[in-house]
Amino acid sequence: MTDIIIRKAGKAGHITLNRPKALNALTWDMCLAIEGALDEWRDDPDVALILIDGAGERAFCSGGDIAEMYATAVRGDYDYGQRFWRDEYRLNANIYNYAKPIVTFLQGFTMGGGVGVGCHGSHRIVCESSRIAMPECSIGLVPDVGGSLILARAPGHCGEFLGLSGDRMDAGDAIYAGFADSFIPEAEWPALKTALIDRGDPAVITPHPAPISRLAGWQSEIDTAFAGATLRDIYSAMSTGVGPAVTHAHKLLDRNAPLAMSVATQIIHNVRDNQCIENALDQEFRYTYRCAEQGDFIEGIRSAIIDRDRNPAWKHKNWADVSASEVAQMTAPLGKDALQWEETS
Repeated sequence: MTDIIIRKAGKAGHITLNRPKALNALTWDMCLAIEGALDEWRDDPDVALILIDGAGERAFCSGGDIAEMYATAVRGDYDYGQRFWRDEYRLNANIYNYAKPIVTFLQGFTMGGGVGVGCHGSHRIVCESSRIAMPECSIGLVPDVGGSLILARAPGHCGEFLGLSGDRMDAGDAIYAGFADSFIPEAEWPALKTALIDRGDPAVITPHPAPISRLAGWQSEIDTAFAGATLRDIYSAMSTGVGPAVTHAHKLLDRNAPLAMSVATQIIHNVRDNQCIENALDQEFRYTYRCAEQGDFIEGIRSAIIDRDRNPAWKHKNWADVSASEVAQMTAPLGKDALQWEETS
């Protein structure tokens, strides 16, 4: 069984992530295959739109397949992860900037690397089972794959709330926060996919009313608690709050990597000031390039997927132990090692 199915059908280029037992986790080869297909179809007059979906019911894509990154990093080989992220981020920018419509069907889990493939398209469809999140801070990473741009554009300070906590959004929350566009019950998806393939026109998408968003109801409380310039400011503001958003956030933030959350706060603010996909990916890559050697990434993966003890020993005990100089070090420009966008031309 191939990990990804790529074909032309009717007026569409159709890509299916095909690792259902692994929740369609994205491998490096899958990233390169998607990029190759998009390059091939960019000027193909027979392809009017791109359709991307995932096999199985449990997930569109649960994230990047990071086991090999861990295996190489523990041996002191940081180049593997750096090259993987470099290629993945180029794909994310390609999807975001693609000249033809890209329609994605986001059932079940869409997390991390799945957001990079599924949430930068022009028409993003969710359903009853959709659960979208950027949980990177729980493994010592920061929200990446261009996710910081979506977070920066989310209403008020929902971006900080979602990016630091990794909280899971349902369909209503995902539409409210800007990670998705249309709610369509999953039972209607087969007929919709057929219509998209036959007509090659996203105008056939007829969304249902979006479900009520929990985040919308929490907006005022989130804006009060998460408006701070630093993680220290956010924790200080949360200390005076007793509402449902702060109570929920505390449970999630307190288990995440303090350094990653501190850097994520800075990245979201930087991207909010310059809202383009290339800037977002550049800001993210500054951290991910360094995270295995200088951050908490190895320990986060060990705890989450290797030993699965869910008891990571972060470099910092809590938010108060992270210094401004450490955040500056992890977010400093990479010079010659920075992403080179001319590679996409």
